[in-house]
Amino acid sequence: MKTLSVFVVLVCFVVVGACATTKVAPNAVTLKIEYQWKPGNACSTTSPEIKVTGIPKTTKKLRVKLTDLNVPSYNHGGGTVEYKGSNVIKAGALDYYKGPCPPSGTHRYSIKVDAIDASGVIVGTGETTKSCCQ
Repeated sequence: MKTLSVFVVLVCFVVVGACATTKVAPNAVTLKIEYQWKPGNACSTTSPEIKVTGIPKTTKKLRVKLTDLNVPSYNHGGGTVEYKGSNVIKAGALDYYKGPCPPSGTHRYSIKVDAIDASGVIVGTGETTKSCCQ
């Protein structure tokens, strides 16, 4: 019984730890996000160019996530890029990305960008939504 209790505690610790979220700074700023999909890029694995303004000077990485708001369970991915002072994330820079690809009709998509400092704290966040692919 004691072994089972220890196992349950360990499993709970691992599950809770895996679900932990990144801390957000109390003074985190709002980022402005701009992007465009090019015609014919539906289902593309090449991410669009993303312009981000309002990035704090303490930022070391930019984390990007694409979400289909009509089917949020579908993983469109994104990625994390090193921040070197440019407000542009170049097209194709995201590690794992699958562009808008609705099975039919038009879906609404959100791109969210988090600015992350050296300690892993989110110091800025922004999100914008667009419809795509009729």
